[in-house]
Amino acid sequence: MLKILAALAVALALPTAAMAQTPAPEPIEVMILGTYHFGNPGQDLHNARIDSVLTPDKQSQLEAVADGLARFRPTAVAVERVAADQSTMLDHRYPAFTPADLLTNPDERVQIGYRLAHRLGLVRVYAIDEQGGDGEPSYFPFEAVQNWAEANGRAANLTAMLAQIAAKVDDLEQRQRTRDVGSVLAFMNGPEAAADDKAFHYALMQFGAGDAQPGAVLNGRWFTRNAEIFARLMQAAEPGDRIVAVYGAGHASWLREMVENTPGFRLVEPDDYLPAE
Repeated sequence: MLKILAALAVALALPTAAMAQTPAPEPIEVMILGTYHFGNPGQDLHNARIDSVLTPDKQSQLEAVADGLARFRPTAVAVERVAADQSTMLDHRYPAFTPADLLTNPDERVQIGYRLAHRLGLVRVYAIDEQGGDGEPSYFPFEAVQNWAEANGRAANLTAMLAQIAAKVDDLEQRQRTRDVGSVLAFMNGPEAAADDKAFHYALMQFGAGDAQPGAVLNGRWFTRNAEIFARLMQAAEPGDRIVAVYGAGHASWLREMVENTPGFRLVEPDDYLPAE
């Protein structure tokens, strides 16, 4: 019996010893770079009026941003675009990019994402966005919140919240006129901006009662879109990757939280690499 127990103890110890000798996979480092929309696509609740980034001065500032981000030594870039081929999630537009596009296309995906990838000779530029298809519910059903607020005497409360957002848009418009692009991005990716974004979304959950909860539904749908975005990032990433994800700032707080709370991933702060003004 003693021999059997001893043999069993050795057998149980062997897998543990083998596991202890197996090195842990390298962490995947992800920088979520929340940005404003350089080309004014008009898709937000309040849309900032942005000066052209095609001027020599702004181009010089964007080169400085690329210099700083290059110090992170990215192995891949991810942008806010829906991939044509979901099996690879590679950005189908990036292969046609040339530096000449920087003088004609103000899109932040081009100005930051493509610029950085081309500079570093990267071939992996991923398009990880998620958009609802025809007939699918909106990922940001704000109209339902508005309708509920108006029908239940809460329109003034919602208007006050929107006024705060409008003030932040005005602040962004002023900052991008008077500060370097890198400085504006640093501010947008700071802890205060992330906290304000979450606070606005959570405050929307006050709009609802009983079986009608449009504010909670909006938060759930917005989380779902960001979860699908991050899932694509996870699936595209390789062990040891260092990825810069260039995304609209409204997504940054959720994407940051997902990186921070996912085993095997490590969040990298953009402010450590953005140029100081």
